[in-house]
Amino acid sequence: MKITVIGAGAVGCFYGAMVAKAGFETVLVGRPAHVDAIQRSGLRFESAAFDQHIAIGASTSAQAAKDADIVLLCVKSTDTLSAANEMRPFLKPGAVVISLQNGIDNVPLLQEALPCEVIPAAVYVACEMAGAGHLKHHGRGELIIGMSRGSAGIARLFCEAGVPTTVSADVMVPLWDKLVLNCAYNALSAIVRLPYGDIRAEAAADDTMRNLVAECLAVAHAEGVGMDLDTDRQIERIRQTIPAGQCSSMAQDLSRKRPTEIASLNGTIVRRGLSHGIATPINQAMVALVTLLEKHAGQGG
Repeated sequence: MKITVIGAGAVGCFYGAMVAKAGFETVLVGRPAHVDAIQRSGLRFESAAFDQHIAIGASTSAQAAKDADIVLLCVKSTDTLSAANEMRPFLKPGAVVISLQNGIDNVPLLQEALPCEVIPAAVYVACEMAGAGHLKHHGRGELIIGMSRGSAGIARLFCEAGVPTTVSADVMVPLWDKLVLNCAYNALSAIVRLPYGDIRAEAAADDTMRNLVAECLAVAHAEGVGMDLDTDRQIERIRQTIPAGQCSSMAQDLSRKRPTEIASLNGTIVRRGLSHGIATPINQAMVALVTLLEKHAGQGG
């Protein structure tokens, strides 16, 4: 069994390391700085339970997907199609691609672009790249994957690797749950560069998160998503999910002057809200502020 991870950022490195630790042949495809560090010393995996270097393959080329049985796609939503085009020539018949990405629009794009089975996954892990080839895990790590002919076996594989994984008959529900969580928290954390604990402690910021969730749920209701549409319960779920000391991945992107996924998160709510005649002014404000910060990073002192 060969597993290739396309997009060796924090999420890709976490799941790649977990399956590699379990003995599966695994290759990470990522940026040169990370690949060079991993090829020299292995992937440093730092968590509350251990701090060790994991022996794992690493490459800068999508050609590493050749002969892979499973491809874990962990790139940003803005890079979905380019990643699909790069790996398509190397996918063997019968390969399975699992989308471990934020947002709800990636799988339809992948299904259209690739000649193989594509399985959506809702990802719940708090982690970051603390340096070249250095993964820092803050907590959680479970997956919810969509139902397909191979999903039960894939879930068993991940569970054997220490990744709690369940198969959902309606994976759009956990995907929307994750979208709501991301829309409520990621942009706020990115704008103020603060972790969740500091944001939640400020009443006005907590109220803003509540309003973001309410807008998201109004759009989800109009879309006919069979999820919990109660704002209070969703807020409580977010409080139980995000570690107090965790800055969002979007905050990390802005601090490193990298493109964010704002268009695929809060931007999705704005676009779908418009299509249903639903106003989403707080999500629109998040899109505007993060886009401005992204475009003018480093300016203004």
